[in-house]
Order: sequence, then C-alpha cells, then structure tokens
Amino acid sequence: AAEAEKLGMIYKVTTVDTFQETVTTLAHTLAQMPTKALGMTKRLLNESMANTLDQQLDLESKLQIEAAQSEDYQEGVAAFVAKRKPEFKGK
Repeated sequence: AAEAEKLGMIYKVTTVDTFQETVTTLAHTLAQMPTKALGMTKRLLNESMANTLDQQLDLESKLQIEAAQSEDYQEGVAAFVAKRKPEFKGK
C-alpha cells in the first residue's frame, strides 16, 4: 500500500485509528474547492472510459464553456487577480 501511495496510484494510506480523521480532513478540503468543477471533472473521467476521442473532446469543450460561465469560475478569477483565497459556493 505504501508503494502504491508513493507511485500515486492511491491517495493516502492510513490506519484504522486515523481513518476517520483522514476522511474528515479530505472532505473538508474538497468542500472548500469549486465543487461544481470537481463534479464536471469526475463526469469527464467516468465518461472517458466509453467515449471515443471525438466524443470526449466534444464533452470537454461543452463543460469548459459551462464552467467558464459559473459563479465559482468568476470567483476564482477575481480571487486570483486580487491575490486572495477564493470563496467557492458550488455555483
């Protein structure tokens, strides 16, 4: 398991004793991220297994346009320009 973690095949190796804390920390980290964009990324990964290259590129193009119109995208750009931490709302 440690080797798989080192190679990037798995996220993190944890013990039974620290499992809940590790999961809670990860959930908190993910909740602070642009969750709509994370969902789009997950969709792209899941659909890539069955899509042709053209289908995948079309889907990526569609989702890029959708993401660029989101409130979280606007917040991310504004935060970057202002050199502050973004406050994503999942919109």
